Amino acid sequence: MSQTGDMIIDGGLSNALEERGHDLTSELWTAELLRDAPHEIAAVHRAYFDAGAQVATTASYQASVPGFVRAGMSEAEAEALIRLSVAVARDVRDEGADRLVAASVGPYGAVLADGSEYSGRYGLTATELYDFHRPRLELLATEQPDLFAVETIPDLDEATVLAGLLEEIGIPAWLSFTIEGDTTRAGQPLADAFAVVAETEAVVAAGVNCCDPVDVLGAVRTAHEVTGKPAVAYPNSGQTWDSASHTWHGQASYDLTLVPAWLEAGVEHVGGCCRIGPADIRALATSLA
Repeated sequence: MSQTGDMIIDGGLSNALEERGHDLTSELWTAELLRDAPHEIAAVHRAYFDAGAQVATTASYQASVPGFVRAGMSEAEAEALIRLSVAVARDVRDEGADRLVAASVGPYGAVLADGSEYSGRYGLTATELYDFHRPRLELLATEQPDLFAVETIPDLDEATVLAGLLEEIGIPAWLSFTIEGDTTRAGQPLADAFAVVAETEAVVAAGVNCCDPVDVLGAVRTAHEVTGKPAVAYPNSGQTWDSASHTWHGQASYDLTLVPAWLEAGVEHVGGCCRIGPADIRALATSLA
C-alpha cells in the first residue's frame, strides 16, 4: 500500500450488519448475506465510505468453497459468491474517488466458526493450509481487488504459508496478526511472527487487528522495526468474544487518544475491527483530519 499513503480502514462488517437487523449466528457469518442480501453488504460498505473510510474490506473473511458447500450450495455457486464479495465492494468503491477494496482473507480457523482464529495451531500441515488458502485467494484475485487484507492470523506457521502464496499471486497485501499481549494468539513472539513477512514483497504493510487496543502500540512498533514496512492497526473494541454463544462481553476500550502514538510508531493504515462501527470510523476520520 505504499502507493496510497496514510489510509483509514473501515470498521467491523458483522456488527454493522447486526445493527441493520441481520442474524449472523450461522457458520457462514457475514458471508451468508452474500447469498441472501448482498445489497445489505453494499449498504454497510457505503456507510463506512460515507463516514470517512478509504478502504472497504470484503465479506469474504469466513467465506470458503467448503463452507458454502456444507451449507447446501454447489461448488460453482460457492465460487460465484466468493467472487461476488469483491464485486459488491468494488461497485460501491466506484461511487466515489480515492477509495480501495481490500479482499478479506481470514485464517483457516475462521471457517471452523468455533473461535479457532483466536488460538491457531489447528493441527494442519503446511501443505494442507496451502491447499485450503490458494483456491480462495485465486477466486478473489479474479475480481481484481486493489489489495488483500490477510487478517486475524493467529499463528506464524499459517502466516508463512500465506506469505508464500501472496508472492505467487502478486496482488499487494497487508498481513495482520491477532495477538494477546506481546505474542501471537498461538503464543509466538511477535518479532518472530513479523519476520515471516519482512522479505515478502507482496506484503506491503504488516500489523495487528482484532486485538485489544491496549496491545496495539507495542505490536506495531515491533512490526515496523522488524519489517521496515508501514504498519497497519485495526483493533476490536476491546471486548471479548464468546465463540459458544456468539456474543461479545466486557467494556469497550477503543480510545482515539491511543491513535497518535500508533501513528508515531509507524502505522499508516488505521481503522477498527469487531464492534467498531461507522460512527467510530467517522470519529477517527475527524480526529485525523
